[in-house]
Amino acid sequence: MVLIMAKACHMVGTMHTRDVLLDKLTGAFAPVELEVIDDSAAHRGHQGAAGGGGHFNVRIVSGAFEGKRLVARHRLIYEVLGEEMAGPVHALALRTLTPAEAEAEAAAAAADEAAGNIIANV
Repeated sequence: MVLIMAKACHMVGTMHTRDVLLDKLTGAFAPVELEVIDDSAAHRGHQGAAGGGGHFNVRIVSGAFEGKRLVARHRLIYEVLGEEMAGPVHALALRTLTPAEAEAEAAAAAADEAAGNIIANV
């Protein structure tokens, strides 16, 4: 399942930068989940992004991250997105997970929600 969150995007040639990121990450990592959010509007006017462009949050779940530490995972992403990092992408926040980590995270969130519901109903 690929999750896509739409927000404001800017163009790179005939494609939005977000679409380029989605295409490259999907091709390189065959993700189980992929979310790319363009947060550029929230940064409009700050130094380095006067036009507000180029700020993205990425959450990617892929078996390609199995056995790799966080820094190695991020290096893989930066290798794939090298051209974008040198151009239209000013800032990139990454959340890189293996399928097992994503499953554990979802289970923990569900347990927290269930515990909150129990307390709320007491």
